[in-house]
Amino acid sequence: MANYDRLCFLKNIITNPNIVVGDYTYYDDFEDVHNFEKNVKYLFDFVGDKLIIGNFCMIASDVTFIMNGANHLSAAVSSYPFAIFGGSWAHAMEGRSYPTKGNTEIGNDVWIGHKVTIMPGVKVGDGAILATGSMVTKDVPPYAIVGGNPADVLKYRYDEKTRDKLVKLQWWNWPIEKITEHVDLLTSDKIDELLKDN
Repeated sequence: MANYDRLCFLKNIITNPNIVVGDYTYYDDFEDVHNFEKNVKYLFDFVGDKLIIGNFCMIASDVTFIMNGANHLSAAVSSYPFAIFGGSWAHAMEGRSYPTKGNTEIGNDVWIGHKVTIMPGVKVGDGAILATGSMVTKDVPPYAIVGGNPADVLKYRYDEKTRDKLVKLQWWNWPIEKITEHVDLLTSDKIDELLKDN
């Protein structure tokens, strides 16, 4: 956007290969859009997890993703990560592994509000909205609006039948020409008309 450098298509600035971002997903930051990768915490190569974000997502400033590298042993006598300090402790994790919940995955057309925190391994469904300040600790269904600490479903944007149809429609995967052709319907409440045309 002209004269506004706090917003960018996120895919254009990501350098970490373990962060995968879809087309047209944007990030807005109060200071510098390059802060995004700083807000993806504990994403260590040796863990192997990824942050995967779909197409057409909207991510506000100060959103934090906590990745699996933040996990420690919890069933052991000590949760201290001896092995990461090397030396005579280098082999402390042999035969053991840190807990992991897999990749963190954000669907398509997801709106993530200011200061949301998303915990490791969470899956956020297409069309979901994560309210400002939420602590998202569990999976979010498609087209749900969640809020709170821990975040719970406050309501759904549409009834179940409509949600299923929208997920199957996958408008975010259409060619950009088709999206442009249907932008008036995509920005309206005329869901039946959009579904009828496609």
